[in-house]
Amino acid sequence: MDSVTQFGHDSIKRGSKSFALASRVLPPALRDDASMLYAWCRYCDDVIDGQEMGHGQIADYKTGQAERLDELRADTSNALAGKPMDNPVFAGLVRVVKTHDIDHRHPFDLLKGFQMDAEDRVYETTYDVLDYSYHVAGVVGVMMANIMGVRDEATLDRASDLGLAFQLTNIARDVVDDAKAGRVFVPKELLQKHGAPTGAEELAKRENWPAAHAAACEQLDIAEQYYDSARVGIKELDFRCAWAISAALKVYREIGERLRAGGPDAWAGRVSAGKAGKIALALSAAGPAMTRKQVGITPRVGFYERS
Repeated sequence: MDSVTQFGHDSIKRGSKSFALASRVLPPALRDDASMLYAWCRYCDDVIDGQEMGHGQIADYKTGQAERLDELRADTSNALAGKPMDNPVFAGLVRVVKTHDIDHRHPFDLLKGFQMDAEDRVYETTYDVLDYSYHVAGVVGVMMANIMGVRDEATLDRASDLGLAFQLTNIARDVVDDAKAGRVFVPKELLQKHGAPTGAEELAKRENWPAAHAAACEQLDIAEQYYDSARVGIKELDFRCAWAISAALKVYREIGERLRAGGPDAWAGRVSAGKAGKIALALSAAGPAMTRKQVGITPRVGFYERS
């Protein structure tokens, strides 16, 4: 294994235990490529948020954020144009994009999502949050599906839906942590519907957690629709890819279920399926992967449409 591939594997192990676990059932070559794509996505996210592997945010992360985004765009553009890059993150991205003929607009769509972060976009409606979620997660689902050999646009829509479901779940899990960092991703329309404040400072206060939790649970209801849609796309994958994606789906969905069950106090700690729980869920995902062809095709009426 060369240094670029090893860097990808190290990144996914450090950055997401859930995705690292799910990727273990992929064929080795696909696991390598999925890890390298993850490494680039994780790196970009960390550069924008002033974190390392999604943790340890620096207090003044907003300072210079737009400039860091410009640098990411320039480095990504140069890498995809074939210019030599010392950073293994960009070398891995180029290798994956070339191997699987991934449209160059997809990496830049991800950077558009980070632009929304840099510009402090205010999320008024559920559509606004879905649009953000596509750009930071749905398009990653599309690229991962490309790695798995998917080219059919209808199936890529379902892959995008899974990314949307993941991000909606992430947002619900991180409501309080995000609020403490001055960020609000749950749309104003849901917060207002449940009597929760829309400003980050007030949202972070514990007396407002019950109303915020009700809004987050409604967002999880929306995520459920996207998880259901994603299962339709899984039927088009081969068994090992279907197992990996089903495992990731089960683990992430469990985060939402634990947040529901734990109530507002769940935000007092880190909402997670736990190591043993993740392993059990990943193993149980072999069943849905084997029976994937039996999943009925449901229409995507009213769903977010990627451009």
